[in-house]
Amino acid sequence: MQTLLIAAISLNGKIAASPDQSSLEWTSKEDTKFFVEKTKECKVMIMGRKTFDTIGRALKDRLMIVMTCDPEKYDPIDGVEFTDRAPQQILQNLETRGYTSVAITGGSGVYSMFLKEKLVTDVFLTIEPILFGGGISLAESFEDVELKLVESKQLGEQTVLLHYEVV
Repeated sequence: MQTLLIAAISLNGKIAASPDQSSLEWTSKEDTKFFVEKTKECKVMIMGRKTFDTIGRALKDRLMIVMTCDPEKYDPIDGVEFTDRAPQQILQNLETRGYTSVAITGGSGVYSMFLKEKLVTDVFLTIEPILFGGGISLAESFEDVELKLVESKQLGEQTVLLHYEVV
């Protein structure tokens, strides 16, 4: 299963200045365009509850898997599945359903879980021209991951997109 970690980060590696901040508040329209295209290409997005709460709705043409400790407390939403399964179980379930790639779209805890279990195959980072004085790191508490740069390209005038493969 191709498992893509997709994140927009500040120049100092933060995915947000605060837990309730949406990346749409500080990222470029070019990043949003890339995010929509790449997640539609994958067909599946995996995210944590807080990330889902910042989005607040199902997104067209994508299955959204929301990792939460309390999946039963959510009302059913077309195109959204709430689960308390472990990352490996989620991927296995998606494979049995015919999916071949997924986009891991945040937040920090979900990125950390997938990196810790060595499930990430590719990393896509959009680097935005901002420095946060505090905030939330991309991921924490996992073993070092060796990466190979596949592509680097400029999105718009100020934003850079990096694509790495996990070695």
